[in-house]
Amino acid sequence: MAANFMRLSMLIRLVLLTAFVSSASGQFHLGPKSRQPSPTPPPMRKASDLIRRQEPLKVNQSLLKQATQDNTRIVVSIPKQRAYLMIGDQVVADGPVSSGRRGHETPHGHFNVMEKDPNHHSSLYGDFVDGSGRIVRGGVSARSQSAPSGTHFAGASMKWFLRLTGEGVGMHIGILPGYPASHGCIRESVDGAKLFYDYAKVGTSIDVGDF
Repeated sequence: MAANFMRLSMLIRLVLLTAFVSSASGQFHLGPKSRQPSPTPPPMRKASDLIRRQEPLKVNQSLLKQATQDNTRIVVSIPKQRAYLMIGDQVVADGPVSSGRRGHETPHGHFNVMEKDPNHHSSLYGDFVDGSGRIVRGGVSARSQSAPSGTHFAGASMKWFLRLTGEGVGMHIGILPGYPASHGCIRESVDGAKLFYDYAKVGTSIDVGDF
């Protein structure tokens, strides 16, 4: 009888010790383990939400009446991603731009317009198209890629082009995602590119930098 009592006592102690260890490790539970609902993942953000919206072209109409190709200059701020048409220190127009992305940064410094071309096309970047004009491979570099058989290179449109450098960097119409994204050129909005083109001439001063 005493032996049976001792065995029962030891068994109870063993059960209590096991329960204590399991509880301490967070594993002891009574009955079936309840399942916690999985947290709802946050909704995916749209691409448009990730693009910083830029203020549209702003024009001082009273100053624009005074502007000519002979008294204006252009300033491009890389940090602000804005271009300014100036008369002296007064801002005639202020428009959004997209400068060169990393690895293709827009050169900084003082430049003068070397060429004006209302319907310019890039000699370096564009698409490979077939005989019917269908794009076979887009966004290519003529410098590093060869045209597939039956296609030819078509340079990207750079309308209202103002050339800054002999290497082809200039200001022209382009896509404005809200951050530096070009191959080095300064992209402008449609209305901005036309206005800057109209009030510039070969020789017009253009300053590009961290203003």
